[in-house]
Amino acid sequence: MAIRNIRVDGDDILRQNCKPVKAMTPRISELIDDMFETMYEAGGVGLAAPQVGVLRRIVVIDVMDDNPLVLINPEIVESDGEQIGEEGCLSLPGLSGEVARPNHVVCKALDRDMQPITVEGTELLARCICHELDHLNGVLYKDLVIDGLHRAEPPEEDEEEDESEE
Repeated sequence: MAIRNIRVDGDDILRQNCKPVKAMTPRISELIDDMFETMYEAGGVGLAAPQVGVLRRIVVIDVMDDNPLVLINPEIVESDGEQIGEEGCLSLPGLSGEVARPNHVVCKALDRDMQPITVEGTELLARCICHELDHLNGVLYKDLVIDGLHRAEPPEEDEEEDESEE
């Protein structure tokens, strides 16, 4: 496995439509492993193949529920409700903005074994699925932001770390 370079806003590849995956190959399997490693290293909860420079319909997601997802050729087949919340993106480092998304989605895709799966998500998982699938169609969350982008607030330091620095 290897950590790949994450493409950032302004890179033309982020605005292109991705091609379907027709078969699982050693190269695609390696890409999936690399995507997970890259996402974890960057502190993200989702990553789409174009973000690492590959125009294939592949998404990896891990919203910290011990159920990492690989979605190949994903498609949202049902959505309802609405949530408005802050989003960020590994391809727009240091920025965030409020985006309206469905609060519930049903997504059909293929898993890593190229078997059909259905994933149902609410709240953060629904947001993440929508955000990552947008990447596969050349859409960035900044296109959907309600009141413009702003600098993301840095994560708060743990109190224990603060005390040890005194």
